[in-house]
Amino acid sequence: MISEVAVISGKGGTGKTTISAAFAAISGNLVISDCDVDAPDLHILLQPKTQKTLNFQGTKIASIDQDRCTECGLCAEKCRFDAARPPEIDQIMCEGCGVCAFVCPEKAIEMIDRVSGYLYESETRFGPMSHARLLPGEGNSGKLVTEVRKQSQKMAGANGKDLILIDGSPGIGCPVIATVTGIQLGVVVTEPTMSGFHDMKRVLELLHRFRVKTMVIINKFDLNVENTELIEQYCEENDVELLGRIPFDSVTTKSMVAAKTLPEFVPDHELTASLREMWSRVTTAVSD
Repeated sequence: MISEVAVISGKGGTGKTTISAAFAAISGNLVISDCDVDAPDLHILLQPKTQKTLNFQGTKIASIDQDRCTECGLCAEKCRFDAARPPEIDQIMCEGCGVCAFVCPEKAIEMIDRVSGYLYESETRFGPMSHARLLPGEGNSGKLVTEVRKQSQKMAGANGKDLILIDGSPGIGCPVIATVTGIQLGVVVTEPTMSGFHDMKRVLELLHRFRVKTMVIINKFDLNVENTELIEQYCEENDVELLGRIPFDSVTTKSMVAAKTLPEFVPDHELTASLREMWSRVTTAVSD
């Protein structure tokens, strides 16, 4: 059985990707999956070598056959996005709803697939990696996340791996729902700010709704001890396991500037030791 662990956060900037990269380096025996398709950056630290690239066709776009178009203007009248401008379609404005094709009396408009992003199959120094990039302004991020996960599972089977580590996107929207559905464990990374606390509670509620076992990491916990205590109290009252607390340390920034994971940059540092202990508890939780 292939297990999936997702590292997610209620808001951006909590250190989720840094921790995901560290876990990948510590394990070295899994498939890595970057499901933050709207703003992927795990590749900056892992520097994958792309083996295969696939086009992701998440939406359609209208196209007018100018030989059949009589320029009656009905499509322009019904298009709420101001994209239909017979005998042409503004491809930037078109949202692919298909209304113009439906109302065209001459059947001069058809909906054709367009590339909305790219899906990558890569190799890293820590193992295989499945990742993707959604093009600016494109939708269907949840659908692309699903494709990333499907590819991860195929790669795990082909490489004899029984664990997939997912770096998810922040928030509780469509791409996060597509990320956590059916996973075995969700590791929520938060920070001791009121916004971090608020958004952590929202993502924990989402994971609870999908019956996903959860753990919480408080990053930069020493920047506000009072808020850290509030988060710990909330976790205790709601039966959420506190996986660990990570102090603020400039070595984390230095490792990112060097484009290296923490275990590579400072193998003997107390932060690395703490992350190793956390990862050990993660793998134990997944195997139970």
